[in-house]
Amino acid sequence: MRKMRSGSMPLLEHVKEFRNRFLKSLLAASIAAIVGWIFYDPIIRQLAAPFCSLGQSQAQEHCGDLYINGLIGPFTLRLKVAFISGILLSAPVWLYQIWAFITPALHKKERRFAIFFVTAATPLFTLGATCAYLILPHAVKILLGFTPSDLGNLIRFDEYLDFVMRLILLFGVAFVLPLLLLSLNILGLISGRSLLKPWRIAVFLIFLFTAAFTPTPDPITMTVLAIPLCILYFAAGIIALFIDKRRSKRSVDHSLKAAPIDPAQPI
Repeated sequence: MRKMRSGSMPLLEHVKEFRNRFLKSLLAASIAAIVGWIFYDPIIRQLAAPFCSLGQSQAQEHCGDLYINGLIGPFTLRLKVAFISGILLSAPVWLYQIWAFITPALHKKERRFAIFFVTAATPLFTLGATCAYLILPHAVKILLGFTPSDLGNLIRFDEYLDFVMRLILLFGVAFVLPLLLLSLNILGLISGRSLLKPWRIAVFLIFLFTAAFTPTPDPITMTVLAIPLCILYFAAGIIALFIDKRRSKRSVDHSLKAAPIDPAQPI
């Protein structure tokens, strides 16, 4: 694989490369899923805490508004929690495998950059997931506010889990997107000027994206996601400008060093 990256690679080699990296990611996710299976009860308590802290079931030992349906429901839920935990906990591994697969070359410099990408992407993903978890009680409260006052609302925990995971993954992936733009700049595929020039359109698209994909219809959740994304977007653009400046300076110095000196001509 690495030997053929410098030239054209046959389709079969691409397929083999994808298979190998997919299997590595699958192995890491499977190992992490075992951790999720073992710590199933603490994970459930942590995920249900934002919902149960709304004051609807404080007098009870358990959160009565969340329930599991069916005979095999508890087993299916445990499998689902283990699977999702495996995906989230193995994020550094599969992020590295994805970046190493799509990078145009795997020379020593690019391999170091792949490690840098994962090192930066992991805390950003974690920051986005943490932000989603912190606004989860607010989002749940707003959605439950649409329940008629004369009716109760019993919620299946697997549906609640789907909602929580969508919110966490949305925030996590959204926080990594500015890093992807910066990575494209480092690889020379996009300049910092072209990244920041349409900043008005970018801000509008960020708010449009959050309004369209945020699971809650309230403007507070949308703004909580949009403002950090705008900050990360401008930070990525400013860093890209510095990288472009250093790259152009390095190119000028290299051209001056490489310029041949004309031999002395006899008078």
